[in-house]
Amino acid sequence: MIEIAPSLLCADFARLGEVTAELAAAGVDRLHFDVMDGHFVPNLTFGPLVWQALREQTSLPFDAHLMVSNPDDSLDRYLGTGADWISVHVEAATHLHRVVEAIRQSGSAPGVALNPGTPLSTLDEILAYVDYVTLMTVNPGFAGQSYIPAMTGKISRLRRLVDERGLSIKIVVDGGMSPRTAPEVVAAGGDVLVSGGSLFGGKGMLAENAAALREAIELGLRKRRDP
Repeated sequence: MIEIAPSLLCADFARLGEVTAELAAAGVDRLHFDVMDGHFVPNLTFGPLVWQALREQTSLPFDAHLMVSNPDDSLDRYLGTGADWISVHVEAATHLHRVVEAIRQSGSAPGVALNPGTPLSTLDEILAYVDYVTLMTVNPGFAGQSYIPAMTGKISRLRRLVDERGLSIKIVVDGGMSPRTAPEVVAAGGDVLVSGGSLFGGKGMLAENAAALREAIELGLRKRRDP
């Protein structure tokens, strides 16, 4: 099943509890938290206090995407805080294996994230140790950016690499996900689509926007099965 992961960076922060309930009712699969430190990316967002405050309001899995410098030094702030999935950027971690193992030992599923310009070769020695890879399809830091078309080929190459190695790794695609871009991303091999502006800023209500995205995903799945 292809998952929809709303990015709460695009939600109304004044009513996150209500939004979380609306998203669950709309049938999304997990909630995505973009943690930005103002250093690794030029923006500041939120930390674990936000998802801890929401934890009792939903059973949806929480995915914490750490866009922070030196996660080796700050990781303890996020472990054991209720995030089901935690990813760090390969560009930011000095001792990536150590960070990934610490995430797993804490009870969360470990993942790594790559910026658009980072080659897949940086995954060679870590791929067997993670549960998912987040491919950024926009340059991280701000919501509402357009999908970079060249990333479709990168998704396809990662799909082949994962399959050739016989790994059970989810490919998370983050950036510019909408009913327009979802079919090609899913057909290329994406498993989880992180969507912000399309869900929260679309023409319809959250449920309508989620349904439109799900319909586009089904189109992509048909293309994947019958290229």
